[in-house]
Amino acid sequence: MNHTTHDVKDLLDEKYFQFNTTAFIETDPISIPHQFSKKEDIEIASLLVATIAWGQRVSIINNGNKLMRLMNDEPHDFILNFTKKDAARFDSFVHRTFNATDCVFFLNSLKNIYNKHNGLEAAFSKNLDPKEKDVKQAISNFRTVFLNHPHLSRTEKHVSNPMAKSSAKRLCMFLRWMVRKDKHGVDFGIWKTISPSQLCLPLDLHTGNVSRKLGLLTRAQNDWQAVEEITSVLRKFDKKDPIKYDFSLFGLGAFEGFK
Repeated sequence: MNHTTHDVKDLLDEKYFQFNTTAFIETDPISIPHQFSKKEDIEIASLLVATIAWGQRVSIINNGNKLMRLMNDEPHDFILNFTKKDAARFDSFVHRTFNATDCVFFLNSLKNIYNKHNGLEAAFSKNLDPKEKDVKQAISNFRTVFLNHPHLSRTEKHVSNPMAKSSAKRLCMFLRWMVRKDKHGVDFGIWKTISPSQLCLPLDLHTGNVSRKLGLLTRAQNDWQAVEEITSVLRKFDKKDPIKYDFSLFGLGAFEGFK
């Protein structure tokens, strides 16, 4: 590791401790699943909120809370018993391009996953080789099961596909929440079938720009190739837990205006 890279790692380590604290939770969409304690409630709330996690964070959190209220604040129970009659209460739900039709499909597909596929964790990790270097295959596994339920083609854009070069930012973020475990209390670490070492960076405007500014990423567009490039660099900084640096890169961009 050369001198400059060493300085960058020191900066990222420092920012990781600065931003990875419980104070981070309240201004972040992860605050929604933190309202729950049951594993299934946490993962369902997390997936739904991660899915609508684009745009202003205040709006994401408001709509995430609205979704939980519509599900009687019991996401798992609500999904297991979800009927056509329940669908009507979501008629007015909209977040950006994610509308009531998409929402009802998500709830029906989740019902199918919990009833017939052993839940969300199994949908991602079933047949996943522990030697897989990253979560690309896990996301693809989930996408196949999730879209197996009848749906309109418009809904597919809300389930990113790294096999088609998408950066899959929201699903990578969701997986960070589920898989990473440390003593700081932000991420949940409730999934054991995927390793933190396999996680990939949720690549967005902030993490992409900061990574390029720090010389960690050369690729210009935020696609899956860029995700692989930046993640492989972060693995050199911490092989077992590379995506802890999401806190650093995001915090530098979103909170400190590092451009």
